[in-house]
Amino acid sequence: MAQHFLLSAKARTLSLKEIYAAGEDAAYATFRKLRWPETDGEAICPRCGCCDTYTIATRRKFKCKGCGHQFSVTSGTIFASRKLSFVDLLAAICIFVTNAKGMSAVQFSRTMDVQYKTAWVMAHKLREALAREVHGAELDGEVEIDGAYFGGVVRPENRKEDRKDRRLKENRSDRRRVVIALREREGRTVTFIGKEEAEGVKHALRIVDRDAALYADEGSHWDVLDAVFAKGGRVNHSVEYSAGDGEHTNWVESYFSRLRRMVEGQHHFVSAGYLHQYAAHAAWIEDHRRDGSRALVQRVVANAMAAPVSRAWKGYWQRAA
Repeated sequence: MAQHFLLSAKARTLSLKEIYAAGEDAAYATFRKLRWPETDGEAICPRCGCCDTYTIATRRKFKCKGCGHQFSVTSGTIFASRKLSFVDLLAAICIFVTNAKGMSAVQFSRTMDVQYKTAWVMAHKLREALAREVHGAELDGEVEIDGAYFGGVVRPENRKEDRKDRRLKENRSDRRRVVIALREREGRTVTFIGKEEAEGVKHALRIVDRDAALYADEGSHWDVLDAVFAKGGRVNHSVEYSAGDGEHTNWVESYFSRLRRMVEGQHHFVSAGYLHQYAAHAAWIEDHRRDGSRALVQRVVANAMAAPVSRAWKGYWQRAA
């Protein structure tokens, strides 16, 4: 029997011990190289694009010789106005990406010895950065589509005669949301949030190539897609998990398995307003499940250094809309 990837040495390519042993200067150099990979870490002015800069060593800042603008390695990025040291920030990213089912903000706070709101906002900033990888993505080849409902649990009444049938639409909570996922086999997973699973039809028509093979379950709302995508198939899950010859939705179901364990096992509760970030986080983990920890950390740092200042998050709490 083959060894699980997470048990192999290939998964353990970077550790907290290594990050802290290397120290603050090494962590700072990592952020510089991933912010400006084209110059191997040499600063480039974010305002005018000039490569000729002064280094203000005492403040770890730079001054552009062209326009005189002063900036740091995190200026204009999602980590602008950061307070943590670079080694702590790198360690936090390592912890964030190496948890296969995510990590709650409470545990993140205790592990990093920071306030809860610091950990909570940092985690959301990282989720926002990694979600940029699939922004504007178009899927082709073999693609699976499905949806799963989260939240909006209606607790039953104490007395049996007072209870209502929670399966009926009129008895459901208005906080109930569906995560719609389109997963490209051997590719990327793109997620959307809606109130009904049928909303996935418009997303499929928008981002899936017409020559792709699209696979879905027996839901009647997917019937529209049969007329558009000639290739692919349908699986009746009340009868079978797979119809054979590659007709299944097992890959996207695997994603939902991870997301449900993340929500129920780690976070316990996710509000509808933030569900899209947790869905994107689980999709990113699923897509990069065969990458070692060093590659994961470098990918997230690079994404964060390329991401602009967040419109939703600022400083150490949520920004008012």
